[in-house]
Amino acid sequence: MPETTPAAVLFDMDGTLVDTEHLWWQAAAELAAELDLTLTDADLPEVLGRAVEHTAAHLHRTSNTSRPEAELVDRLNDSFTAKVAADVVPRPGALALLTELHDAAVPTALVSASPRRVVDLVLDTLGTHWFTTTLAAEDTPATKPDPAPYLAAAARLGLDPAACVAVEDTPTGVASAHAAGCAVLAVPSTVPIPATDRVTLLDSLEHADLPLLARLVA
Repeated sequence: MPETTPAAVLFDMDGTLVDTEHLWWQAAAELAAELDLTLTDADLPEVLGRAVEHTAAHLHRTSNTSRPEAELVDRLNDSFTAKVAADVVPRPGALALLTELHDAAVPTALVSASPRRVVDLVLDTLGTHWFTTTLAAEDTPATKPDPAPYLAAAARLGLDPAACVAVEDTPTGVASAHAAGCAVLAVPSTVPIPATDRVTLLDSLEHADLPLLARLVA
């Protein structure tokens, strides 16, 4: 073990630990098609890394549909949940990193903008034993890019966010973790992420290990 370790490692879920971002995009694209919309790269910031309510509001606003926004939220939730239940695949390097942290007794948190039912579906496959605590969209009054989820995760662990490393894959998630004061390891899944102060980029979690995470908070 390195002489210094992160106080905790706080993981995003979709697109970071499991390959589900494309499923969320599919759910949004299918609903958009029902509303006579075609999603493009311009819609990526309104879909990837966003809570279901944000994406539903974007589709409602863009399509000028008469269908209630709450109905769009329910449709997105149901579609995404069904897709996740059928196809949960860990991202390369995710399980190896979780194993290394578990063996070193480093606390971890799952910090997701997905609803609890989706988080629990993923945990059924990934395993609940990897995480000291888990947070879903319903667990904080605001979700990413607001810092509330990462602040709440650190608070649950009784830790200073600045002593924690967040692992993210979208600009929205990076903004949340950075605003909370965490060091950030970013592994972009779909949208490019610029390297900034306290944000370190990798192209895969296969290149992440405990010594690297320790250096981020040293």
